[in-house]
Amino acid sequence: MRSKKLSMQVKEAIFKLRKQKKRIRETATKLRVAKSTVWYILRKKASTGELSNTKSPGCPRKTTVVDDRRIISMVKRNPFTTANQVNNTLQGVGVLISKSTIKRRLHESKYRGCTARCKPLISLKNRMARLDFAKEHLKKPAQFWKNILWTDETKINLYQNDGKKKVWRRRGTAHYPKHTTSSVKHSGGSVMAWACMAASGTGTLVFIDDVTQDRSSRMNSEVFRDILSAHIQLNSVKLIGRRFMIQMDNDPKHTAKATQDFIKAKKLNILALPSQSPDINPIEHAFHLLKTKLWTKRPTNKQQLKAATVKACKCIKKDETQHLVMSMSSRFQAVIASKGFSTKY
Repeated sequence: MRSKKLSMQVKEAIFKLRKQKKRIRETATKLRVAKSTVWYILRKKASTGELSNTKSPGCPRKTTVVDDRRIISMVKRNPFTTANQVNNTLQGVGVLISKSTIKRRLHESKYRGCTARCKPLISLKNRMARLDFAKEHLKKPAQFWKNILWTDETKINLYQNDGKKKVWRRRGTAHYPKHTTSSVKHSGGSVMAWACMAASGTGTLVFIDDVTQDRSSRMNSEVFRDILSAHIQLNSVKLIGRRFMIQMDNDPKHTAKATQDFIKAKKLNILALPSQSPDINPIEHAFHLLKTKLWTKRPTNKQQLKAATVKACKCIKKDETQHLVMSMSSRFQAVIASKGFSTKY
């Protein structure tokens, strides 16, 4: 954008002070303008004898200040408003401009068209629960989080969905094999896995179809209890010690009566996170690290996928898990700042 032009009053004041033998520095300080501006004005007066602004080159601006405010107001009210919709609304009040002009006005106000992030739907009840949980645990010491065994399940596809990718190519080569990505219906197969981690590293990775009787990946309360019974004590002693707490979300198989009775019988301490809160669960980001490491492996069947997953899980370093767990305070601050809505995590 062009810099703001000086008014005639300021220019006349500069010339008046010059007649009074004032120095350029004194004039600039008194009128609150740059020294170079004072110098340019005086040079122009000496060479042309005029102080008025020259006519700006190029096409005149198509919109008025009122039109610009109307464009920004529509986008503020509904950020998903398209340039076509804005254009149709302006045409209704007699303003005929192009979509490119609308985009330029938005760019001038620091608006950019971006892909909307997909976040879990958070109800009012969930917002209040997230806020209460964040405020209650915001001041917990680092040792509190180091004593937690984080657990969850995740689905791992044989062919990962990488989303959109950019590629360098020449015109006419869009469909060359080396310039395209591949997609497979239904992800070409997948496995469900239960995993755990602590600040000190990752624990056992259990594939659900390996522990179910029908070799399926469907996990219920009974399968979940079997996994807890076989792996919780072993992993907690290995990663934390005898005093530990287990984190679980509010999945139905976790909150089932049989599961709760099992937890009470085993005298396990549970840290239950609020519903729809993956942004305050560091194991979700550990799963992202795991799947990122899998993108370069390219397994072709489920057995290769399982082997690559186990290897990738072991490649997650202690520094990475510790960084994720120690970010809990920042996560809670973000939840409080967003008033319970989703955060950047």
